[in-house]
Amino acid sequence: MTDKIKTAEGQPWADNNHSQTAGNRGPVLLQDYQLLEKLAHFNRERIPERVVHAKGAGAKGFFKLTHDMSKYTKADLFTGQPGKETPMIIRFSQVAGESGYPDTERDVRGFALKFYTNDGNYDIVGNNTPVFFVNDPLKFPDFIHSQKREPDTHLRSQDMQWDFWAHSPESVHQVTYLMGDRGNPASYREMNGYGSHTYKWVNAKGEAYWVKYHFISEQGVKNMSNETAAKTASKDTDFLLHDLYDAIANNDFPKWRVMVQIIPYEEGLNYKKDLFDVTKVVNHSDYPLQEVGEFTLNENPTNYFDDVEEAAFSPANLVPGIEASPDKLLQGRLFAYKDAERYRLGANYEQLPINRPKNGRPKNYERDGFMAQDQDNAVNYEPNGENGPVEDPHANIKPFAVEGNADTYKTYDVDYYSDAGALYRVMTPEERDRLIDTIKGTLGSVKSHENKVLETRQFYNADHEYGQRVADALGLDMDEITK
Repeated sequence: MTDKIKTAEGQPWADNNHSQTAGNRGPVLLQDYQLLEKLAHFNRERIPERVVHAKGAGAKGFFKLTHDMSKYTKADLFTGQPGKETPMIIRFSQVAGESGYPDTERDVRGFALKFYTNDGNYDIVGNNTPVFFVNDPLKFPDFIHSQKREPDTHLRSQDMQWDFWAHSPESVHQVTYLMGDRGNPASYREMNGYGSHTYKWVNAKGEAYWVKYHFISEQGVKNMSNETAAKTASKDTDFLLHDLYDAIANNDFPKWRVMVQIIPYEEGLNYKKDLFDVTKVVNHSDYPLQEVGEFTLNENPTNYFDDVEEAAFSPANLVPGIEASPDKLLQGRLFAYKDAERYRLGANYEQLPINRPKNGRPKNYERDGFMAQDQDNAVNYEPNGENGPVEDPHANIKPFAVEGNADTYKTYDVDYYSDAGALYRVMTPEERDRLIDTIKGTLGSVKSHENKVLETRQFYNADHEYGQRVADALGLDMDEITK
């Protein structure tokens, strides 16, 4: 039997094609509340898109533990018998463009995971690169402004982003990644992901370790050339979204190995680089990758809006056994992501089905607000003598020492260049050729001669050959670069 149309209040709807009018020609009657409700709802069907990572694709799946990590952490999903599974969702995205922007444009790709653990939701919100452009949260809004549209013309601008990068030398490592092959992944399935920041793992004995996450694609890493990306965008602005959806629909389930670098606590504090500077990497030769498990994406969204657009990720969604590090950019993100979701989705966004934890209904003393759901008559204050929920010492963080004068400090050390140079030198000759060609086509198009010189000087400081080749490609005088 075919279902009958009903209003949101459950009332039967007689005619969904014709408005109530005064006579055959109208006008329309104000009493036609079903028309008014339909139009009013339609006017509100779009929520504010994400300020960053607006366009993306998502899928559901599961994480399978392959190695018990209880030596390093008490986190539920990473401990226990190999084979243990934890449900999860993932969202891949572009950093800069709007939700309708072609997804094959050169950009950093977001790589956000939400694990529905027995201790609540755990999110890792990273990218397809292990580093980032800035390392102080105060610079983050300015960086994003530089990637968006000009305030006067409302056009995307190479001048804006290169102007920011040229005056922010800490960005040169990430710029080298972005202008290299990884700036154009062939598909979401064929790119690695990274947690980027350093996090703290704490085991059941209270022993702490530093950890960095790597998600290694079992499909291999493949990228598009500039020409292929442009051709693809002209045919399908949603190519990466289509590719992921179609693969899962055809039971070609993509997989990633979950790997970590584990750094002993004191060693990490005295590492040769600042472990908490997100513009730098920890060398694999110093701390090799260790496998934790594998995740598989085997289910497409049932409804994109419900499952992907309303999904809210935050690096502040931590579980016992996993804690934040002093990384300054991470510290800023702990606030910014949840605040962005409260603006975008409302005060009770965590009550939406896709964001609800799977370990039972949350018990706390938060109440009311827009779209509050499933509230009961339980006591709504604490302390109380009414058998309200109590604290769980299992969630205590490991104490850490804090010292120093309150002030504004330069962020980390000023060696902006060593890691970028190392990245350039591990590229094949063909990768270097493509990198220089991409920089020539983007930096070469900017109006400011000063910015070309400043940026090329960064490349030269990273690696002399790197800078020389960029200078030659842009027709710059090396005397200007090296002075």
